[in-house]
Amino acid sequence: MAKPKKTPRPKAETPKGFRDYFGAEVTQRTEMLRTIAGVYHRYGFEALESSAVETVEALGKFLPDVDRPNEGVFAWQESEDDGAGDWMALRYDLTAPLARVYAQHRNDLPTPYRRYAMGPVWRNEKPGPGRYRQFYQCDADTVGSASMAADAEICAMLSDTLETVGIPRGDYVVRVNNRKVLNGVLEILGGPFQIEDEDDRIMSAVWDKHMEDAILRTADKFDKVGEAGVRELLTTGRKDASGAFIEGVGLTAQQSDLVVRFLTSKGADNAETLANLRDAICGSNIGLQGIDELEEIVDLLAAVGYGPDRIVIDPSVVRGLGYYTGPVFEAELTFEIFDEKGRKRQFGSVAGGGRYDDLVARFTGQTVPSVGVSIGVDRLLAALREKGRIQAVEHGPVVVTVMDRDRMADYQAMVAELRNAGIRAEVYLGNPKNFGNQLKYADKRNSPIAVIQGGDEKAKDVVQIKDLILGAQIAANATLEEWKERPSQYEVARSDLVAKVREILAEQAG
Repeated sequence: MAKPKKTPRPKAETPKGFRDYFGAEVTQRTEMLRTIAGVYHRYGFEALESSAVETVEALGKFLPDVDRPNEGVFAWQESEDDGAGDWMALRYDLTAPLARVYAQHRNDLPTPYRRYAMGPVWRNEKPGPGRYRQFYQCDADTVGSASMAADAEICAMLSDTLETVGIPRGDYVVRVNNRKVLNGVLEILGGPFQIEDEDDRIMSAVWDKHMEDAILRTADKFDKVGEAGVRELLTTGRKDASGAFIEGVGLTAQQSDLVVRFLTSKGADNAETLANLRDAICGSNIGLQGIDELEEIVDLLAAVGYGPDRIVIDPSVVRGLGYYTGPVFEAELTFEIFDEKGRKRQFGSVAGGGRYDDLVARFTGQTVPSVGVSIGVDRLLAALREKGRIQAVEHGPVVVTVMDRDRMADYQAMVAELRNAGIRAEVYLGNPKNFGNQLKYADKRNSPIAVIQGGDEKAKDVVQIKDLILGAQIAANATLEEWKERPSQYEVARSDLVAKVREILAEQAG
């Protein structure tokens, strides 16, 4: 009789497109979330924690992966035993759940409703370098106000947030545009006109919603491919860096000129930019309305001290999601970094948002004006590491070593004193027979200090305190004479344990 096959062991590997976060990364993210929440709270926003799971129906058609409609989320169908067999999905952002929450609880919420939310979101997209299927967002939204003061406030708060977490003024800019201005361009492009091509044939672009979306996606690539690249993509197509041909939208040369004229309307200051935009889309009422809104935002921000050194009108900002209906904005970090090939490039966008007046209407049938912003926490953390504002590795706890297994109570008492003084500390809990292994453990934990008390130290009522960071520096760089002059281990009275540890930690921090 054949032996039954053993069930194979599962592979210990992270699912594709996901990653694990350890120690310092988790601590740094937690601290950043706390800092951002402090700014949001100072502006009067209230915390909201909504479900990580929504019905696919509630999430709607505004999925992030436009090339795979209705496939950009992780979704599953409930069994009939659990209910009606509804399709459920992990949230892909924090805005769609807000629309559902407001529609469901609007009679109990103040109007306008100002909320902030923080947490992971999931997108079923093709992963790539630095592109994961799970990441953190920090959102703040005002629901129920059509005033441009709400949009201006979001921009000011975004500026304050970046400076508070450690991005200095001059290393970022908040770029603002308006989808109504973009709609004005589309309105003019879709108008009843005809263009003669080089063969004197009369032709006109076939106009539909698909083409509008294609134009917006192409305009959103302006920062990546430049003016010439956008012209090619709007008309006949172009080859990308890999040599692959990307088919064009199919606009005529005159139509592409109008789009490019709009995208390049940025002037020396906001006033010049607004004037250029008025010239570019003077034939569209919706476009002119969008320009008026931009002008109002600029005036409101200037009144409270937010000038073009922080917030600027930039027509090249498009924002990809289809639910934006008015002003849109992005926070871009302007300092240079080196990519994996050693080439200089700007760090790029770390936050974005805009006005979405139609999202709640999916549930209520009534338009509810709304505006919000979303900060990509992981990208912002990466930016701070590039600037040297936070260290990639943080120090671990002070480690109290164990020289005598029978004196564990003494070592626990030392740890308790350190912890009660606000110092992070732990007792070594492994096999204490090999003291070298204890110090190796402390090194692996990146501990700043090791505390040692053997039988001789106990008899004299003293402890040995070893500065592990200084010891490592001396071992790596110092001569024997320098090592003797700069001892990294100190013997102090047992009663001075906390004071000496504090002193060493302060020196290390300095």
